[in-house]
Amino acid sequence: MEANERFFNFEEDFRDPYARDRDRVLHCSSFRRLEYKTQVFLNHEGDYFRTRLTHSLEVSQIARTLCRMLELNETLAEVIALSHDLGHTPFGHVGGDELDKLLKADGHPLGFEHNFQSFRVLTKLEKRYKDFDGLNLTFATLEGVLKHSYPYKKSFLEGLDARFDLEKHPSLEAMVVDHADEIAYTSHDIDDGIKYGIITFDDLLEDALCLRVDEIVQNEGVQRGEKLYRHRFVAGLIKLLVEDFMENAKEGAKKYRKELPIVATLDASSSLPVGFSKQTGTELKKLKKLLFKKLYRHEKIARKMHAGKQCIQGLYRAFTEDIDLLPSYQKELFEVRNTKRVIVDYIADMTDRYAMKTYHELYGFSL
Repeated sequence: MEANERFFNFEEDFRDPYARDRDRVLHCSSFRRLEYKTQVFLNHEGDYFRTRLTHSLEVSQIARTLCRMLELNETLAEVIALSHDLGHTPFGHVGGDELDKLLKADGHPLGFEHNFQSFRVLTKLEKRYKDFDGLNLTFATLEGVLKHSYPYKKSFLEGLDARFDLEKHPSLEAMVVDHADEIAYTSHDIDDGIKYGIITFDDLLEDALCLRVDEIVQNEGVQRGEKLYRHRFVAGLIKLLVEDFMENAKEGAKKYRKELPIVATLDASSSLPVGFSKQTGTELKKLKKLLFKKLYRHEKIARKMHAGKQCIQGLYRAFTEDIDLLPSYQKELFEVRNTKRVIVDYIADMTDRYAMKTYHELYGFSL
């Protein structure tokens, strides 16, 4: 067969398995909805701020870079990164926390958890094939999404398929995505927080890690107070964390990359084979504590999230009191799934603006 004949022979899939996984995720409905789901700032606050979609793209970019440098499977990391937030609700973590409380109060002890919801989106909630649910993704992708956040043993995963052994680490690529996620949200939350005027560099430059970044930026010839400083600071933070991770992870990646890409073999009781240096890891934890205090708990954020919480409560209350408020395709699922779980899945799938629009329709006023 000539090369050009083989290229156009669509009876064979010319993509590798993880590229096929990536393409299925990119074209699914849940991925598109990430554009209108809150990261930290509500989507309608402004066009500049990150959403779950832009966050997922940033995680993907960082994870791909790290895997390329560590000689890992770049495409596997990409699809895990693009999939890792598919289970997030409207209004960020507040929405997920509220659904968790509502389910548990209604006698569902496993509650709601966004990482597991991402796994459910990929294996159950998306419908693209006649004979089975889900996107028909590879084991390595599904395990990477399910276990991208360490530690893996959590109560809501009880009874999980034994193939997803929670006593084992996932692929190195999944571990890279976990750290890429941390790099991405730390840096872009600072960027958005400064832009929105919630946190200042005076706050940040009390922190040891931020002082290291400040030195990098000033060595470039950019001084504090310059308009360019914020952009160079965010870029410098990403650069510092990426380079630290690559340097600290290269030996672990070299040792385990032949064992871990497809099937998890390393016992989870052992330490992660890849990660930041001890100094940077410690300083990053302190920076995240600072952001939690100064940014995530700021009254401007708290008030918006409180409104989102009221929206989630109102939607759940309305749908549980009168299931006829649900679309017909949702009510059909009652035959195969628990009623409350169907309602929660429906709410979790909503974008911020659709959730607020539906709340308005049901209660006659806006939040």
